[in-house]
Amino acid sequence: MATAAASTCQFLTQFWYPRPHPIIFSPIFKPTHFQPYFAHGYLQNNSSPTPTISLNPPFPVKAQAATPGDRQPMLPPYNVLITGSSKGIGYALVKEFLKAGDNIIICSRSAERVKSAVKSLREEYGEQRVWGSQCDVREAEDVKNLVLFAQMNLGYIDIWINNAGSNAYSYKPLAEASDEDLIEVVTTNTLGLMICCREAIKMMLKQPRGGHIFNIDGAGSDGRPTPRFAAYGATKRSVVHLTKSLQAELQMQDVKNVVLHNLSPGMVTTDLLMCGATTKQAKFFINVLAEPAEVVAEYLVPNIRSIPANGSWKPTYIRFLTGLKAYSQIFSRLAFGARRNRYVPED
Repeated sequence: MATAAASTCQFLTQFWYPRPHPIIFSPIFKPTHFQPYFAHGYLQNNSSPTPTISLNPPFPVKAQAATPGDRQPMLPPYNVLITGSSKGIGYALVKEFLKAGDNIIICSRSAERVKSAVKSLREEYGEQRVWGSQCDVREAEDVKNLVLFAQMNLGYIDIWINNAGSNAYSYKPLAEASDEDLIEVVTTNTLGLMICCREAIKMMLKQPRGGHIFNIDGAGSDGRPTPRFAAYGATKRSVVHLTKSLQAELQMQDVKNVVLHNLSPGMVTTDLLMCGATTKQAKFFINVLAEPAEVVAEYLVPNIRSIPANGSWKPTYIRFLTGLKAYSQIFSRLAFGARRNRYVPED
């Protein structure tokens, strides 16, 4: 048993798989193309393939300027923006915030996925609580337009969650990775995160209510090796450093109305994770440690909402899959055979 436990711990160190961020690039239109379409919160049918571009909001932006350091009480319902939220863990988070009574901005690179998601969510939760916009987080203009879109429809954002990320649906040694896959992973997970943090901070500094920014981590964020997706792990390691650096910057500037946090959903059973279930070790840890997106979101959202509800402005790190929980589940598997073949058949 001791040998098996040691071997399993070694596997855990070497094969800690990422929570999925399934995003597929779909270059249809830029956000500016959709300004007329999203005036009422979601894409409308239009026969023109190239609609007139209009950056002028149909009604005044409700956000008010505030001097850095000022803040007003942040009471629910909250206005929430989640990147990469048309499917997967992002979509599950959206539904939990809506169940709690909050208002949501969703976005994705794919305009069609945004349209479909908004339609479905509005049918379930109401017309005036969900808005959506196409946005490629790698493009600064897209993110700037996303901020304008959020201000146009909600006036301000209390909670901004940087969920958009990618592993290019690729599990292979770095030596076999294509240029396109590496560029996809690094520009989405690192450059895109930086752009989103920059624009979210700039927006929230001007809001009397201030705001909370949550950066979602992934495999590699704690320094563990991530063989077969080394680029992904390297970018997720940088998430923690970026959050700490921005926390220090805001503290140096004596900003008290904007704070950054880390959010760790652990292993989530969406497409990106499951497509990597091709080795014995991968199957073992997916069965033992992974959970559906809905289960993870049910845990994370109340913890996220509790921060503004309690009036806290201290940085936090919310983890779904803690080390204690992970090792407890591994022990249960080794001792009692728990969770065997839970999601994928094991050899």
